[in-house]
Amino acid sequence: MKIEKFYYDNQIVKLFAYATMLWGVVGMLVGLYAALQLVFPWLSGGIPYTTFGRIRPLHTNAVIFAFVGNGIFTGVYYSLQRLLKSRMWSDKLSKINFWGWQLIIVAAAITLPLGFTSSKEYAELEWPIDIAIAIIWVIFGLNMMMTIIKRRERHLYVAIWFYIGTFVTVAVLHIVNSFELPISFMKSYSWYAGVQDALVQWWYGHNAVAFFLTTPYLGLMYYFVPKAANRPVYSYRLSIIHFWALIFLYIWAGPHHLLYTSLPDWAQNLGTVFSIMLIAPSWGGMLNGLLTLRGAWDRVREDPVLKFFVVAITAYGMSTFEGPMLSIKSINAISHFTDWTIAHVHIGGLGWNGFLTFGMLYWLIPKMWNIKLYSRSLANAHFWIGTLGILFYALPLYWAAFTQWAMWQEFTKDGFLAYPNFLETVIQILPMYAMRALGGLLYLTGTLMMVYNLGATIKRGSFVKNEGAEAPALEKVYKGHETDHWHRKLERRPMQLLVASLVVILIGGIVEMVPTFLVDSNVPTIAAVKPYTPLELHGRDVYISEGCNNCHTQMIRPFRHETERYGEYSKSGEFVYDHPHLWGSKRTGPDLHRVGGKYPDSWHYNHMIEPERMSPGSIMPVYSWMATTPIDTSMTRAKINAMRTLGVPYAEGYEHEANADVVAQQNEIVESLAVDNITAEPNSELVAIIAYLQRLGTDIKMADQTSENQ
Repeated sequence: MKIEKFYYDNQIVKLFAYATMLWGVVGMLVGLYAALQLVFPWLSGGIPYTTFGRIRPLHTNAVIFAFVGNGIFTGVYYSLQRLLKSRMWSDKLSKINFWGWQLIIVAAAITLPLGFTSSKEYAELEWPIDIAIAIIWVIFGLNMMMTIIKRRERHLYVAIWFYIGTFVTVAVLHIVNSFELPISFMKSYSWYAGVQDALVQWWYGHNAVAFFLTTPYLGLMYYFVPKAANRPVYSYRLSIIHFWALIFLYIWAGPHHLLYTSLPDWAQNLGTVFSIMLIAPSWGGMLNGLLTLRGAWDRVREDPVLKFFVVAITAYGMSTFEGPMLSIKSINAISHFTDWTIAHVHIGGLGWNGFLTFGMLYWLIPKMWNIKLYSRSLANAHFWIGTLGILFYALPLYWAAFTQWAMWQEFTKDGFLAYPNFLETVIQILPMYAMRALGGLLYLTGTLMMVYNLGATIKRGSFVKNEGAEAPALEKVYKGHETDHWHRKLERRPMQLLVASLVVILIGGIVEMVPTFLVDSNVPTIAAVKPYTPLELHGRDVYISEGCNNCHTQMIRPFRHETERYGEYSKSGEFVYDHPHLWGSKRTGPDLHRVGGKYPDSWHYNHMIEPERMSPGSIMPVYSWMATTPIDTSMTRAKINAMRTLGVPYAEGYEHEANADVVAQQNEIVESLAVDNITAEPNSELVAIIAYLQRLGTDIKMADQTSENQ
């Protein structure tokens, strides 16, 4: 048998490792800045580009797609070559993957603070960047699949199954969720509306967590944990169950983010059932990872790499237990819209993704630079500081969540809300927000220690750009063995494995979406609900641009304490013209779905200029620039045309009259403000957002809540 000599490409791994460290620090700094703004709102500086609403999506995108994304590519490019005994199929495609991904990150870092956003959680980037993401992701997948096809190792190890499943599912999720209608270079409207948009968004949003933050990292776990422990994976059969059960069940779980909302009950219940079932494969994977360390526990006390891996896998187990628990309606009633969700997400983000990435880098970089780690004691110090950071981050938020829930739903003995002013519930948890920021600072400090430690290691070492290896060529004909496990046959056929993964993940999405889109009774219309006026549409776009949905929800749940506080619970038919939906997922401020008519125009004007003047103790940033920033009425025609294309019933030709209606409504609001001695610029963003806020929840009265379909 002829032995072939070849070289692993370490250069691409090095580039992604550097990017992982760089963007990790940047993403955490932005997160710390956002956390501090909730304690000291004046830190926004009174300028539009640094408000919490714009910075929060910058933080999530930087951590998810820049830090974790580059971490995925680092681990995949290193492990895939060695598992297949083959260099990547195309060095050129590897470099396009790297530089294209970094340009996407830079584009996100520029556009999000500028207010260019689709408002969809974890998918805020506008349509040109969405297209770029799809192209670069397909390039990565093509390079990976061709490398697998040209491999020298017949058997596809379990890590590769997770890489293939990740590639195909993320592609489907991104493309389906990104259907949007562009109206300008950096502005688009979601193709979906209201309930349907919310279902698609959280089908994507939950599975972005599943298939970007979980499955690729499980692949990395299955490679790097056995390597670091010098032990085989505990159970091959368990890994098979883990993979197939996980990717099948995960895709159904998205609706558990929409419990007690206007989503049809059957879809909510499906999300709950499959979320609870997820405990089994998730914990099977956790146990497979931890039991791989059997016989190596003595080393865990000394080896920082194994310490990071143990806590990462434990955090994965905690998150995948807590997630199904939060999908139970009685528990979700407490957690949803509170800081419990934030704590839950960060146990996974900081513990699972962060610590597994740190352990991988501590193991991988000394290998590629052919030298021992500069300081094991410094790495151990990083471990303990990072662990404390996670605890100081999460525990106060759990406390804050129960405090919020208890105050929201407390009534006096006379049957009135004990805390009718939402701001009282916010002020009460500010100390917890301060402790959360301290936890973030500790975690960031540990990360900076790692960067220094690895930098010193790199400086002392000698990088091996092309690492020599040799292996026999893959035999052209392979007959297999009669005793082979049935799954072995699939593992030898990468394209069949890819297609099987695609079929498995499509089932849940099709079952949930098709009835919601095609059966009218799932989203009954309400005759009284009319399209937004052109000025209200402009104001809604300002609301989206400023990221107001990051702090305010527009979804009143059918609980007594919510209907007493906000008004009649939200109906699915009220959102049929909302492209995209703005239901939100966290209440740092009160729900706004019924805010229309609750306050005079002058209250809204003063509240945007100086929040604390109207709400003493408010942590909302100032939006004074809105008073002088004009809306672009040259886009009115394009907006009306786009909405009509999406099914909003504006009359044919109305786009030519729309700006006249804009001026008329602007003048009405300016005259209303003048009564309270406020001189306002008619064409300002502030007047437009007042128009939008005053519209919210005013379409229906109790008598109007009958469906046209009935």
